Amino acid sequence: MFPAVSPSHTFPRLPLLQLLLLLVQAVGKGLGRASPAGGPLEDVVIERYHIPRTCPREVQMGDFVRYHYNGTFEDGKKFDSSYDRSTLVAIVVGVGRLITGMDRGLMGMCVNERRRLIVPPHLGYGSIGVAGLIPPDATLYFDVVLLDVWNQADTVQVSTLLHPAHCPRTVQDSDFVRYHYNGTLLDGTAFDTSYSRDGTYDTYVGSGWLIKGMDQGLLGMCPGERRKIIIPPFLAYGEKGYGTVIPPQASLVFHVLLIDVHNPKDTVQLETLELPPGCVRRAVAGDFMRYHYNGSLMDGTPFDSSYSRNHTYNTYVGQGYIIPGMDQGLQGACIGERRRITIPPHLAYGENGTGDKIPGSAVLIFDVHIIDFHNPADPVEVKILSPPPETCNETAKPGDFVRYHYNCSLLDGTKLFSSHDYGDPQEATLGANKVIEGLDTGLQGMCVGERRQLVVPPHLAHGESGARGVPGSAVLLFEVELVSREEGLPTGYLFVWHEDPPVNLFEGLDLNKDGEVPPEEFSTFIKAQVSEGKGRLMPGQDPEKTIADMFQNQDRNQDGKITVEELKLKSDEDQERVHEEL
Repeated sequence: MFPAVSPSHTFPRLPLLQLLLLLVQAVGKGLGRASPAGGPLEDVVIERYHIPRTCPREVQMGDFVRYHYNGTFEDGKKFDSSYDRSTLVAIVVGVGRLITGMDRGLMGMCVNERRRLIVPPHLGYGSIGVAGLIPPDATLYFDVVLLDVWNQADTVQVSTLLHPAHCPRTVQDSDFVRYHYNGTLLDGTAFDTSYSRDGTYDTYVGSGWLIKGMDQGLLGMCPGERRKIIIPPFLAYGEKGYGTVIPPQASLVFHVLLIDVHNPKDTVQLETLELPPGCVRRAVAGDFMRYHYNGSLMDGTPFDSSYSRNHTYNTYVGQGYIIPGMDQGLQGACIGERRRITIPPHLAYGENGTGDKIPGSAVLIFDVHIIDFHNPADPVEVKILSPPPETCNETAKPGDFVRYHYNCSLLDGTKLFSSHDYGDPQEATLGANKVIEGLDTGLQGMCVGERRQLVVPPHLAHGESGARGVPGSAVLLFEVELVSREEGLPTGYLFVWHEDPPVNLFEGLDLNKDGEVPPEEFSTFIKAQVSEGKGRLMPGQDPEKTIADMFQNQDRNQDGKITVEELKLKSDEDQERVHEEL
């Protein structure tokens, strides 16, 4: 695109022939030679030997035209040619500045039309002629091609060739635009194109950076729109033209594709495409978010997509880890929401762009799907779906052995795991680090038969790394039902008495009264206490293994039997340890 210049309203110096045409007006009657048919010509003979397919406009009186011609006599001898001077004729028609025959012969012509005009003497130079150039009573033959036509009353002509289905905004004065164009003269002669430079033309509109006609022609355009803009010379480069490519008094035709538009005062634009029901929390600065996105330029050209990597984009919001426009655009979003974020370049990658896909001064559009977000300070969210069917006096607590059913999914509904897939409930001892911390916390305080929904943030689940089948930094959604609960034992205990233990415990253990308790006697005695309800083993463990561990603890010298000296209750051991520490 060429810079704007101040148009001039003075006409260029006319060639010799046109000066003579202004001085001589033929008024004679019947002074010409015979026509080809044998009689004198009464009027101009017009032969239209090339008519263009389209003719948006025909020459009328008062129009300014530019044309080439060859002038010959009847015998074919050339007397003048604009081609020989390499200068088109540029003149107003129908106001007496041309010989009458030429004025008449140009009327109704289309751009790129070719005509042969036969001008009788009385409509040319009459019985006087032009000394040394045109003999008296000469019939003149002109081959004319019209290259341009315009009028001082003309305005910029705008035709929309393609209008995009979605138009978020249109060009206004003071906007910054990026567009591609092909520039031609009215006859189709190309003079410039942005495509050859492999880059858009980037400029402000209505600020004097463009010719006036382009300033006007771009107004109201949508990104992705294609226009044909025809600009008369006085709104383009006027009587001076521009360099060697745009002649004086030339109308210009631009085929324009608008890539994008923004204003330096623009902020981030948000458009909600889909809002899930029941949004109880919106993202704020400091939240960690996982989202998918498709990124495109304003004309629809894609430049990046998280879907192509089959992985969400994970980042903190509002802390400068992403471009400012995205930092702003993600705040206030709900989990599951789909929104379109339009970011002007000064809140994206600025004048320089980045990489080979985001050009300088590019407006970016992100279609975003919020998968989940959380805050590092978030606790487990607990929602009771249904209370227990009966009155509940005791709830699950650390140390308890619980059995429960669960469904686990991501917040976008993606199913991960379910105990129902295995038929049996899941088992765990609460507080024993057997399940993720958030689930352990969410199960505490439950009654048997109760159903809950638990929202577990990643720092209480599988963290940044995730786990098999669980993405990193994923918030997990559990639906849990407590099937059963067994009261746990104090920390460090494998067995507890419901009442006071026997006064002489060793005698009870020594079933055959030989002063030694082997593993078989020890196991038989403990199982009897459990079956009679006098004591209980640690729930959730294999009873045989638990009893074997108890025996190992009492067999101090590891000789395979317990003596009266070795046997000690854990409560007594704990009390002795307290005294030692004191």
